[in-house]
Order: sequence, then structure tokens, then C-alpha cells
Amino acid sequence: MRTKTTDAAHDALAAALGAGTVRPAADDAKGIGHQLVAEVKGTEQAAAAMKVAAEHQLRVVPKGSGSKLDWGAPPRDVDLLLDVSPANEIVEHAAGDLVVHALAGTPIADINRVVRRGGQQLAIDQPLATATVGGVIATATSGPCRHLFGGVRDLLIGITVVLADGTVTTAGGKVVKNVAGYDLCKLYTGSFGTLGVITEAVFRLHPVAAEHRWITISAGDPAAAAEAADTIRHSQAMPTAIEIDRSAGGALTVCAQLEGRPSATHDRALELAAAVGGEVVDQPPQWWGRHPFDANGTGLRVGAEPAAMRALLTALQESFGDLPISVRGAIGLGVLHVGLPAGVDPAAIARLTAHLRDRADYAVLERAPREVLEVVDPWGPIAAGPLTLMRRTKDQFDPQHRLAPGRFVGGI
Repeated sequence: MRTKTTDAAHDALAAALGAGTVRPAADDAKGIGHQLVAEVKGTEQAAAAMKVAAEHQLRVVPKGSGSKLDWGAPPRDVDLLLDVSPANEIVEHAAGDLVVHALAGTPIADINRVVRRGGQQLAIDQPLATATVGGVIATATSGPCRHLFGGVRDLLIGITVVLADGTVTTAGGKVVKNVAGYDLCKLYTGSFGTLGVITEAVFRLHPVAAEHRWITISAGDPAAAAEAADTIRHSQAMPTAIEIDRSAGGALTVCAQLEGRPSATHDRALELAAAVGGEVVDQPPQWWGRHPFDANGTGLRVGAEPAAMRALLTALQESFGDLPISVRGAIGLGVLHVGLPAGVDPAAIARLTAHLRDRADYAVLERAPREVLEVVDPWGPIAAGPLTLMRRTKDQFDPQHRLAPGRFVGGI
């Protein structure tokens, strides 16, 4: 429902951003509950929008493509959805320095199409094809290649963020050796839009290998899967990724990716396959790099030390008979994704989540239907010390708690 406050904010945003950039919310498929949508094309416009939002005390949620807009806890009492998807531009590709600078609305896939022309890659392979720079940083979403190249926070070397009052801040730099402000880059990574609006980022790149091979191993049980993953992890083969997959009702499969020079890569793959009883193939399996859940289902991210994967897979197996569970993820790093289709009883998902939280280092709901979120805290319990620190950080960056309120851990 529009109010006098909404009307005034609409007019002020339109005056600051220009005609056609602000509109009433026509639909709310992700359940945000916002009244207004404002489109911004870059840092300057984002800063202008946030200044108006501060003046009118608007609660704001930033979005890129919107593919992960319903991840985490549902934000509370949102007034404005700040759409940065028009900020779609690669500002600079410094091939000689192995860095790329892009605006927040730029899809990761578009960046890779450009940098691959120069034989380089941004090694943040994404399960969601439309994922953008800002959303990937905000949710810290990585794919299989993080095993070798690291996650988002490892590849992010510079960032520009607009704070809740419209202040523009930068951290890091534009060359790999520049580490000034690096901790702030880490702080914004995975913050789910609760500390600021990400508008630009600088990433380190890596060369694209000449050859890739995949070794697939069929595992009869969690013990065999964990043993295969450990053998690969401790081998001299230098895998790019070690992933596991089990579709609902299916068998466990472990798959490792190798890359490098053609002849050497093939020889390494044959040697590794012989050691683990696997098969060498020249294409990844169809499930590679995809989430085991869809936009309507429930997805959990569960983590433990790589050495504890056997116990964690066993804990999951204890629930296989009762629920249509799919499992996929980086077994070599100790990060698994658990998927369930839409329509599963929320109480059963609550029991599964509690079961996993008792046996893993953490188990968080990446996304879930509202009826599940009503009975499960997506983030789970957190110790008082870290939570106090996180709340103090929120107070420092967003004193009035107007950025994505309630979306993050502990209702932050």
C-alpha cells in the first residue's frame, strides 16, 4: 500500500536518479515485501539513491539478477528494492596484471566470455547462470574450482561499496600485490547486503589451462567415497576440484578435475584413476557445478573438516530412507550442499537440519520456501562472542539497521 511517505520517497528518488528509474513494486515473487523499486547504473546513482533512502528512513535490499534474492532469512519491513542490474559493465580488463574490474550488475558469465579471449578466467564458476558480481560477493557463492583457486574472498582484491547513508567507500586495490583494505573485502563477502550496497569489484584472474580431464569414481558407501576423496586430495595430481554427487535414490559418485598441459594432464589423470579405481573422461558429468536443489526446493550448505566427510556422509545416509535427499558439493574442502524438492514436510526438514547441526561444524539453509523458514532458523545457533562482534559491526556500518534488516545471522 502506498502512503504519503512512499509517495514522497518515490518523488525524491525520481528527482535524484532521473525519469523512468523508479517505480512501484508490481510483483514480489521473492517475498521481499517492498513498496518501491529503483534502478541504478553505477556507484554515483547508488549513492544518490541511498542518500534519499536515509532521508526518508527507507529500509533497503539490494539486488542484481535476483537469482539469490530469497536466500538467507526473509528481510523485515522492506521499503525499497535497489536494483543494480543496469550497472552491467566491465570497466577494465588489465590482462597483463591478471585483473578485471567490473560493476556489480555484471554477470560472472559475461566477464568470463570477455577475459577468456585473452586466455584468462575468473575462477568463480557459478551454479546459477545469471549470477552477478554483487550477488556472488554478497552470498560468497563459489563452484568446484574453489578447491584450487580459492573462493570469492580469495579472488576479490578490490571493492566499492555504498553505505546506508550514501557514503562511498573503497577497499583493496587494482593489482594483485596491493593488499590494503583486504580485510574489508573479506568482511563484505557473504554479508548478504546487510553492511552496504556493493557497486564495483576488482578480481584476480588465472590463465585458462590447455587441457582438462575428469576422473569419476563410483562409491558404494560413505566410507568408500571419503576414502577416494582423501586419496585424491593427498595425491600429487593437484586437482582443480574434488566433488561428490548423489541424486535422490541414486549412488554416490566422486569426481575430480585435473588441468594443465595436454599430455601431462592426461598422464596424471590415468595415474590417478588407477590409484582410485576410477574412469578418465574428457567431459564433466552433467551434474558438475550445479546445486542439488531448484528455485522452489530447499537447499542446505553443510560444512565440516575434510577428514570428517565420512561421518557427515554417514549422518546424511541415516536420513536417505525417509527423505528424497540429493547431495552434491566440494568433498575435498568439506562443504556439501543438500537439496530437497518442493513439498517436503517442513517438520521433516527441521528434523534433518537439527540432525546435521549436531554432526557438522555448521548447517545453514541457503534457500527454502517460507513454510520451512517459519519452523527453521536458516542460520542456526551461533556463539555469543562472534554474534556480539557481528552486531557491533552492523551497528558501525548501518547504525539504523536499514540494510536488508533481519536477513543475516541473529536477525542482523
